[in-house]
Amino acid sequence: MRSARERTFWSILAAVLLAAAAAAWWTADQWLPHVGPWTEQAWKKITRPGPETLPPGKQPSAAPARAANGGASEPIAPQPRKCVKDGRTTYTDQPCPKGSQELPVDGAVTSLPRAP
Repeated sequence: MRSARERTFWSILAAVLLAAAAAAWWTADQWLPHVGPWTEQAWKKITRPGPETLPPGKQPSAAPARAANGGASEPIAPQPRKCVKDGRTTYTDQPCPKGSQELPVDGAVTSLPRAP
């Protein structure tokens, strides 16, 4: 059985947590836009950790990683590129056209169309 002090402590703690949750819900429209991008980035790192999440000294170098992907008879797959121009986004394995901005590709690309 819990003592009177312990019951009082847990009751006050529950009331404070309930009040904090209500305040967070009530003011969500003020703080959520600021926290949203951070939470999306954290979620991506948690669900899709990449080589940048490895400790220093354990990160693989770029050249051996590419060589380990395929044998000598297999051609190296071109890296996808994300090109943005006038609000339109284009994905390609070629250099971005002039006047467009090249951005990093988010996530994984499952396939690229074959060149004609």
